[in-house]
Amino acid sequence: MKKYLVVAGNIGVGKSTLVEQISLNWNWKPYFEPVSENPYLEDFYKDMKMWAFHSQLYFLTDRLRTHKELQNFGGSVVQDRSVHEDAEIFVRNLYEEGSLSDRDFQTYHNLYRVMSSFLDPPSLVVYLKCSVDTLKKRIARRGRPFEADIPDAYLANLNRLYDGWIENYGDSPKLIIDADRLDFVLNPGDRDEILTMIEEGLREDQGELW
Repeated sequence: MKKYLVVAGNIGVGKSTLVEQISLNWNWKPYFEPVSENPYLEDFYKDMKMWAFHSQLYFLTDRLRTHKELQNFGGSVVQDRSVHEDAEIFVRNLYEEGSLSDRDFQTYHNLYRVMSSFLDPPSLVVYLKCSVDTLKKRIARRGRPFEADIPDAYLANLNRLYDGWIENYGDSPKLIIDADRLDFVLNPGDRDEILTMIEEGLREDQGELW
């Protein structure tokens, strides 16, 4: 039976690593965050209030295209961050910090709600819940220069939005994993524990997996 799994979580928590581990362990097709040349991005960083709406519409289009592709794929898939996180976490954060006007935020969300209603929900959402202290350590460990100066307050606000989103999310089953306790990047035992938890979460609501 085809499965569609989403791995959700804040910057640096280890989503891509877990997606890779799942895809290798179960021979599922991985879908990582789209790498695209957003033509608005340079303008956005120069003037966020002016270009946030345009930039996020471009990202939304890219996300929906990827979602449609994985939905049409014939086998089981695992996705690194979904379109829902873009809308409910990152766009909402731009709105709260004043980079998006009320009008632009409502227009974006109206479009997102209409378009996402045509997409199949995941079989399971796996949320990697993690403190800011642990996020900072893992961000430093992977050594990406452009992430080195991410403010703690920014990560904390994203955590708050993530926690609120997952608490109210009800479109499919969800599994919350304590990513402070389980370091699946460095510890194979933690990785195996998480894979077992995911397998049980998928089987609980949908019967046998394979």
